[in-house]
Amino acid sequence: MRELLHPAITEPAKNQLLQLNRRLASLIRSSHFQDALHLFDDFRSFHQHLKPDQYTLSTALTACANLRNTAYGNGLHAYAVRSGLYSHLHVSNTLLLLYARARDASSMKRVFGEIGNPDAFSYTTVLSECSKTGDLKYAFELFDKLPQRDVPVWNAMITGCVESGNELIGFGLFREMLRSGVMPDNYSFGSVLSGCCSERVELRSQVHSLLIRTGSLARTSVVNALITMYFTYEEFANALLVFEEVADELRNHITYNVMIDGFLSALMVDEAIIMFREMLGCCLRPSELTFMSLISSCSCPRIGCQVHSQVIKTGFEAYAPVCNSLISMYANFGDLVAACMIFERLEDRDDVSWNAMISAYAQSNLGGSAISTYMEMQKAEIFRPDVFTYGSLLASSDSIATLEMFHCTVIKRGLVSSTQVSNSLISGYCKHGNVKEGHKVFLDMSSRSLVSWNTIMSGLLLNGLHIQGIQHFSRLVMSGFRPNEYALTIALSLCASMSAIDQVKQIHAYILRFWSGLKGALGNALITTYSKCGLLDWSLRVFSAMTHKDLVSWNALISAYAEHGNGKEAVQYLEAMEHSSSGFGPDEATFTTVLSACSHSGLVADGTRVFHSMVDRYGIKPSLDHFSCIIDLLGRAGEFGEVETVINSEHFIAHPNIWWTLISACAAHGNLELGRQVAGFLLETEQHNASVYVLLSNIYAGAGQWEEAANVRQQAEKFATMKQTGYSWVCT
Repeated sequence: MRELLHPAITEPAKNQLLQLNRRLASLIRSSHFQDALHLFDDFRSFHQHLKPDQYTLSTALTACANLRNTAYGNGLHAYAVRSGLYSHLHVSNTLLLLYARARDASSMKRVFGEIGNPDAFSYTTVLSECSKTGDLKYAFELFDKLPQRDVPVWNAMITGCVESGNELIGFGLFREMLRSGVMPDNYSFGSVLSGCCSERVELRSQVHSLLIRTGSLARTSVVNALITMYFTYEEFANALLVFEEVADELRNHITYNVMIDGFLSALMVDEAIIMFREMLGCCLRPSELTFMSLISSCSCPRIGCQVHSQVIKTGFEAYAPVCNSLISMYANFGDLVAACMIFERLEDRDDVSWNAMISAYAQSNLGGSAISTYMEMQKAEIFRPDVFTYGSLLASSDSIATLEMFHCTVIKRGLVSSTQVSNSLISGYCKHGNVKEGHKVFLDMSSRSLVSWNTIMSGLLLNGLHIQGIQHFSRLVMSGFRPNEYALTIALSLCASMSAIDQVKQIHAYILRFWSGLKGALGNALITTYSKCGLLDWSLRVFSAMTHKDLVSWNALISAYAEHGNGKEAVQYLEAMEHSSSGFGPDEATFTTVLSACSHSGLVADGTRVFHSMVDRYGIKPSLDHFSCIIDLLGRAGEFGEVETVINSEHFIAHPNIWWTLISACAAHGNLELGRQVAGFLLETEQHNASVYVLLSNIYAGAGQWEEAANVRQQAEKFATMKQTGYSWVCT
């Protein structure tokens, strides 16, 4: 850039200063602030006989202000004083801007005091900075001296108060502004809506009422800001009400983007999709941000494909950021074919594109493909692997040798100090069983994040080092970090593996102290942990205390009773779940747990009723696990009539595991006819398995058919599958 600017210095002398000013202004407009200072330095070095004028100096000071470069700016300040340019208001105002952005309040006030006749810009700059930094006394002294206050002056005070945390003062100024007859602009309303409402509901209602009385809701930008305010404070009904009440012609693509982003941030994906479809129905073109927000939040492959089709229709398929989001989305769906297709078609790839593809392979445990993509990235030369690249590669390393190779690479490239890279190294070494090396990386970290602690604890849990894991959790708490849900869940798993009841109760107390009520993943984890420690009464106590019970909570409690052989209680809590006002019913996992509990507790009537309820009431198609449980239950009880009904049902899954369960039941109850049929099914796939012949022979023997029993044993000997009878060498 610098060498391209030198032609400006070789212009005829009379035009050189004008050309310089134009070049400097152009660089400032394009945000090349450092290049502007380089050009200014070159000019002064090569043309010492030409002196910068007030425009040259103010432009150079603008570059310093944007760079917060007070060291360079102080030199220009001194030059302005020596050259007499300091008296120009334009130069003084730019100095005010420099010191304001650099948070140098004393220098800013000194310059302001030396300005003979400050203008609106001078006052606005100082008022804004003083109110932002909390120097309200000085700000109001200046504000009160102003004979005329225009909109920018009011905005400077209101915005400054909001940003410094003085929302009530800012709201009071906004009211005073209206009383004085000054009509707020979009920026005024934006400041009030974004900050003045804070956590106080009544203030938000007052602002909304004020907007209605002043007719300000006829402005699209104000409507958008009001909707954003309600979403920020999770007042979704009010946000939707504002949207629905506004005239159609006032809704633009930004309005819909605000609604879509608001719903997505609240995990209300269905509502966001509905809003997106309505946006398309209004013939409004979605923006790049619209698609990126939708794609990143999409968890349904069908909806994801629909959004992708709209990306193609609107011509955004060539935009790298949108395609990068699509690659990640399809990777999350496990559809690597679609992810690869998008990547291959993308001509304007950037670093994020390569990282997204490498991460996609890493998610699917395709370490070889991730490395191949990394090698292609290296060949492209214009792309340089970063911490995100190596984070994915380290996580997907399928061997300790590959992991060590990339470990050496990140050391050579100076990236090992990155917290993300170190976390991936810890995870990789622990995954391959080299906990010692993973722990060494953890100890060598100059700065650890909460993720670092979670990663090492997870690695210790994975490798069965439960005591060390609990010790690390204690160190985590003592280090000043507040454990998140994931950290506490890992700690509970570590305690459950050791039945460390005292530690579980300590963590329970910690959760009650620092978390707002028992709910979600933590409550569910406590139910499971107490169950594994044998404290069913504590599991029930946690469940009863939970402020919000989801399906996982019910399943955790039912599983707790099932695992302890309390089948009757498992059925009772299934029925309680069905009659609760939660709004959801049992899923496949719930029925698997209850049927297993019924099987082990011999609850034939309950188990049969639950199985039929699953199919008839909830429309759940039985899985192999469901059939295995019900066949085991009925077989143990000798209810072979019911067994045949299940086998002859529409969705029955014929599987060797079920036949083994059933033939064992036939042998136990002496059911010759059914046992013979089941043996036939097993012998179709396992004719060389001695156990089939042994069970069938026992069934014949139990029925007194000794000849058939002998024939079966002869067949077994023919296939050489019968095991030799055991005998003792001591007695020979």
